[in-house]
Amino acid sequence: MFNYPTLTWADIGAIGWLVDGAAIMNQVPLCRCSYGPYARAMVRVCKEESFHQRQGYTIMMELMKGTKEQKAMAQDALNRWWWPSLMMFGPSDKDSKHSAQSMRWKIKRFSNDELRQRMVDMTVPQAELIGLKIPDDELKWNEEKGGYDFGEINWDEFYQVIAGNGPCNKERLEVRNKAHNDGAWVREAAITYANKQKVQRA
Repeated sequence: MFNYPTLTWADIGAIGWLVDGAAIMNQVPLCRCSYGPYARAMVRVCKEESFHQRQGYTIMMELMKGTKEQKAMAQDALNRWWWPSLMMFGPSDKDSKHSAQSMRWKIKRFSNDELRQRMVDMTVPQAELIGLKIPDDELKWNEEKGGYDFGEINWDEFYQVIAGNGPCNKERLEVRNKAHNDGAWVREAAITYANKQKVQRA
């Protein structure tokens, strides 16, 4: 997610609603996974993510009550963040290298595609409720499976992003490296102080 730009205030709403919503969808089942320390930690994580998700949806809801420009801003944010949020569940089951093993060990309780389907089924009615349109021309309700059919994710984009070639990857790394370099004097001062303390205690 940090490889995509945030262009407007509506992005904060879309990220909270969709990205944190996807995180919750992934993490809630982990609260009952086979690895105890991970499961216990996830309980607290999910509480925080739940707040972010509600906050994000509230932002989008308020924008959709606003002016024509505010509504357009909310729709634009949804258009840009919808597909990246579905990518958060990882590659499709047939291409996932670790899902089968994680399922056998009961670390994962649901597959990537199962969780992605749940996300779509949960989010579409939320979008419709406040007047937003999901940016997927292939989206339609499938009565037989009791869920939505939806379009194919751009997996080329997915693999480019995780390979470090996302839209903002270079910029993000430059900011990180600049912060590291700008903080060199702090690290040097801390080392100097620590060395003085050692000498005084000797």
